[in-house]
Amino acid sequence: MSASLRNLVHGIAVSAIFATSASFAQAPAPAAMAGIRGAIVSVAADKLVVKSNRGGEQTIALDKDTRVAAISLANINDIKPGSYIGAAGIPQPDGSQKALEVHVFPPAMAGTGDGHRPFDLAPNSTMTNGTVGDVVASNGRTLTLKYKDGEKKIVVPDDVPIVNIEAGERSMLVAGAKVVVRARKNPDGSLTAASVSVGRNGITPPM
Repeated sequence: MSASLRNLVHGIAVSAIFATSASFAQAPAPAAMAGIRGAIVSVAADKLVVKSNRGGEQTIALDKDTRVAAISLANINDIKPGSYIGAAGIPQPDGSQKALEVHVFPPAMAGTGDGHRPFDLAPNSTMTNGTVGDVVASNGRTLTLKYKDGEKKIVVPDDVPIVNIEAGERSMLVAGAKVVVRARKNPDGSLTAASVSVGRNGITPPM
């Protein structure tokens, strides 16, 4: 695995652990985390200014540990048994998850963020990362996603965005780029980016 990909795996895994811990009052997080989704207004060597989808601008510090992920469009037909993916979803009455988005990891990142946890993409949303078992084609796709402590059935409607996650570079952080930032909340109220997912060719990361 390349050094950049190893660093990306570490950054995403740490962000996933923080997000999971922060979701449960009884499990204090090592640091409070914030998710910012929007477009870059400006960028410097040590900070980003992001116009949030929720309105207003956020200034976010960049440091040597900030990881960058590149997000590109994928095709559901490329997801096979054994693929390692993540899916944000909404719980359904039958126990399945209706996908809001699906991201596909490269083989070197298999195991990243493994598990099922609350997520902040939408009210009551969840994130499930795991290995694809069965794939059933019917009114979209139904995937059996297996992780360490269990499995979930993920129903993927035809209109759900599907993307690849790959190692990115700081040079991709430019004004106008669409990003999802996972940032640490510092004691003084400022934010430092743990990871930045940036869309290639103008796409909006759906995570």
